[in-house]
Amino acid sequence: MALEIKILDYGDIELESSFLVLGRDCGRTRRVPVYGFLVLGGTWPVLVDTGYRSNQIMETLGMRGLQSHETLIENQLKKHGLKLGDVRYVLHTHLHIDHGGKDDLFPMNTTVVVNRRELEYSVSGLMHPQYPAPDIKHLIDRLHTKGALRFLDLELSGPIEVMPGLTCEAAGAHTEGSMNIIVKTAEGVATICGDVIYDFNDQIIEPFREIGDMEPRVTGNHGTTKRQEKAAIKKVLATSRFALPVHDRPAIIEGGQVVGRLQDAVPGPSVLSLPRRQWFAA
Repeated sequence: MALEIKILDYGDIELESSFLVLGRDCGRTRRVPVYGFLVLGGTWPVLVDTGYRSNQIMETLGMRGLQSHETLIENQLKKHGLKLGDVRYVLHTHLHIDHGGKDDLFPMNTTVVVNRRELEYSVSGLMHPQYPAPDIKHLIDRLHTKGALRFLDLELSGPIEVMPGLTCEAAGAHTEGSMNIIVKTAEGVATICGDVIYDFNDQIIEPFREIGDMEPRVTGNHGTTKRQEKAAIKKVLATSRFALPVHDRPAIIEGGQVVGRLQDAVPGPSVLSLPRRQWFAA
């Protein structure tokens, strides 16, 4: 069964530019979107990532949250005729502050799905400020509630199909427990890749300060090695027709290169499509 991905707008955040792309415009502020993804057309509605808890909580990282009434998660779901309780699974690419902030709004019969290594990593202290206590403590409540939390062990098991057409796999980058969500659409494989990619233009299309052919630039915010980061980006580009990060618009991929961008849904109409090596950010 072919699935469709709807892009949910959870608001924007303002943060330091080199956080997104290593070494770029140090000290300058950039504004980026925070997206979630609603997968429809399958056995159940499935949500990937829930955004950040509040504008105020982003200040704990020295960032500015720009969430409005319209971008509240319940209002984004309402646009697609859904309520919070209609979502069967909430999947997390990882549990950073801007990805796992609203699980407590969902009833306990909505199952939150995480890679077990990510929950372990969230309490390791290695990227401590990015895992705020209210978000992680709520997951402990789910851990002690039957059916409310599902663990995957992707590093050991390999990819796991959560429902027909939707599979989770270890991302191998950004955090030790990050996962990609692979969605089979009518027009090809779409990979929801969390923060493995932040910025298509400066990491992939015209990679900042990279001179190797098709060598991606890493982010400025990762808990794995640069080799792992680069490999994870290359894997997404090599195996996907569509790549969907959380802080940039989805991209259309051909031969490991970005050839177009999408706006509100995958599949969907291209908002810009140019020959390879001639695409620039709109």
